[in-house]
Amino acid sequence: MEFRHLGRSGLMVSEISYGNWLTHGSQVEEDAAKQCVQAALDEGITTFDTADVYAGTKAEAVLGRALKGVRRESLEIFTKVYWPTGSGPNDRGLSRKHITESINASLRRLQTDYVDLYQAHRFDFETPLEETLKTFDDLVRQGKVLYVGVSEWTADQIAQALEIADEMGFDRIVSNQPQYSMLWRVIEPEIVPLSEREGVGQIVWSPIAQGVLTGKYLPGQQPPAGSRATDPGGSAMISRFMDDEVLTRVQELRPIAADLGLSMAQLAVAWVLQNPNVASAIVGATRPEQVRDNVKAVGVKLDADVLKRIDDALGPIVERDPAKTASPKSRP
Repeated sequence: MEFRHLGRSGLMVSEISYGNWLTHGSQVEEDAAKQCVQAALDEGITTFDTADVYAGTKAEAVLGRALKGVRRESLEIFTKVYWPTGSGPNDRGLSRKHITESINASLRRLQTDYVDLYQAHRFDFETPLEETLKTFDDLVRQGKVLYVGVSEWTADQIAQALEIADEMGFDRIVSNQPQYSMLWRVIEPEIVPLSEREGVGQIVWSPIAQGVLTGKYLPGQQPPAGSRATDPGGSAMISRFMDDEVLTRVQELRPIAADLGLSMAQLAVAWVLQNPNVASAIVGATRPEQVRDNVKAVGVKLDADVLKRIDDALGPIVERDPAKTASPKSRP
């Protein structure tokens, strides 16, 4: 395993993070989830990402049990707040009330006294940004949170938060967690340049495009049984890529991966790690061997010719529109 700084902070994270969205507490039984976590630890992964909303709060609890007994100082545990975790009007968003109650519940489920990174899971248009940032800053001062970050915020929203933090003396955002892959490059035009200037690192999710970049989904054919595309919790997200033109183009990556001695999944993960603003790529798994496969992308260097071959293969299907980064205009 290799490690990178998270933004301009002193925190080091593993280039591959283990994430449990759509797996722990939902797709995967607990014993299998524990095996995947153990495989991640065995492969040198130290960074684990989850969120209060995953599997209706079950994912945090499963991860907490899976990591029990592991030396806490050897781990970086990340979680998030924003999406609903209950039926009440204050069980969502980024108000002082919800953030405070959510972090306390997350710490209980994760069985830890602090999280290394606490992330605003979306931008909350119904809460003053000063209130959110002040609450995050209070959690840092209380020792419950070491660093703060965001997920799926626009460049303008990140810039606004950094300006307020500088004016008020709050802890600055050190990270953003966006979707990023060969197929989904919406952070490149605006978010990455801003982040490079301001010392914000990317912890990217879905580097394999929900499994599409493994090449297992074939044009004109039904998705394999038990795959993400057939799962009620994941099929909506993957549907944007389940287009015959996209799937046909993805198959053109197969010889590129073969020439490099990589699986298509390894090529996809290695591709996002070529971006110097990316601190870590989050991978999920339903089987331990998937973890072991993905970590082989660490340290792979793709030269300019390979990157051009990838761009030529994918052509016009790549999404680059920064407007695709968006949060709900009102709390869900």
